[in-house]
Amino acid sequence: MNERGKSDSPVVPAKPPNKAASAAAEVVEGRGLAKGNTTRPTRPGRSAGPGVPHGLDRVRQVAREDKEARFTALLHHVDRARLRAAYWAIRPKAAPGVDGVTWEAYGQDLEANLHDLHTRLHAGRYRARPSRRAYIPKADGRSRPLGIATLEDKIAQRAVVEVLNAVYEVDFLGFSYGFRPGRGPHHALDALAVGVERKKVNWVLDADIREFFTSLDHRWLAKFLEHRIADKRILRLIGKWLSAGVIENGEWSQTVEGAPQGASASPLLANVYLHHVFDLWARRLIHKSNLMTVTTPSPSDVSVTL
Repeated sequence: MNERGKSDSPVVPAKPPNKAASAAAEVVEGRGLAKGNTTRPTRPGRSAGPGVPHGLDRVRQVAREDKEARFTALLHHVDRARLRAAYWAIRPKAAPGVDGVTWEAYGQDLEANLHDLHTRLHAGRYRARPSRRAYIPKADGRSRPLGIATLEDKIAQRAVVEVLNAVYEVDFLGFSYGFRPGRGPHHALDALAVGVERKKVNWVLDADIREFFTSLDHRWLAKFLEHRIADKRILRLIGKWLSAGVIENGEWSQTVEGAPQGASASPLLANVYLHHVFDLWARRLIHKSNLMTVTTPSPSDVSVTL
C-alpha cells in the first residue's frame, strides 16, 4: 500500500455480466486498478448531460502518478460551464433552502445568476447560507435530520465536488462503494455475493457507524483534506459549508461538528473521512489476512467486512 503511484487491486473477481445492458452495473471489483474510476468524461452531478468541460484530465493524471501530490490550484476549474452543468443536474422539484429560491426561479435569469455566483466564488465574496432543517422517518421509528441547502449552495457544492472527484476517485479504494460515481449499494451487494460464492467465508461483520454524518470531526476532516488539497480557496469554501449552521423553526444554531445530510458536498467529505479512518486500515488488515471488505456509507451508514 505504500508503493508510490499505485492503487489497490481488486479484492474479488467480477461476476460475469448476464446481460449486455447490465454489464456496466455488474462488472465491479474485477475491472482492474482504481484508476479506472477516473477515466470517464467529467460530469457534475448524476445527470449533467453532454457538453461538460473535461479540463480535469491533468489533475487525474497527477493524482494517479503522485500519491503525495498536493493540489494548489483547483478553483479555476469551477468555471461557469461547470456551474451551469451543476444547475442542470439538480432536480427541478428539489426542496428550496432557507431563501426559498426554487430551481425554476433561479433559472429564469440563469446566465446572470451564474455569472454573479462565479464572480463571488473567485473573488472570495461567496457566503454560504445556513441549511434548512427537515426530518425524515427512519426504519427504527426515529427521525433522520436533513440539511437542505439553498439552490445556489447546491450548485457551488456540486461543481466543487466534481473537481475534487478528479483527485479522490483516484485515491479511494476498490472496495469503497458509497456515494461514488458509477457505484451504489447494488454494486456492493454484487461484490459481496461474488466474494461469498468464490471465497471461503467464516464470518460476516455488519457494522453501523452511529450518527456518522452528524458527528464528523471538522478538525480531523480538515487535516484529511489537506493531505491532497492545498488550494486554500477550496478549503475555505468547504469550511464555509460546514460552519454555516442550520435554521430550525426560525432559530439559527451553530454546527461545530458533522456534515449536513442532504448537502451535495457531504457524501464526498464523508468518504474522505472514512478513507483515512477506516478504508486504509481495512486494506492493511486485508493484506495481512484473507479478508474481503466492502464499505458503503449509505444513508444507513453501513460498513460490511468479511
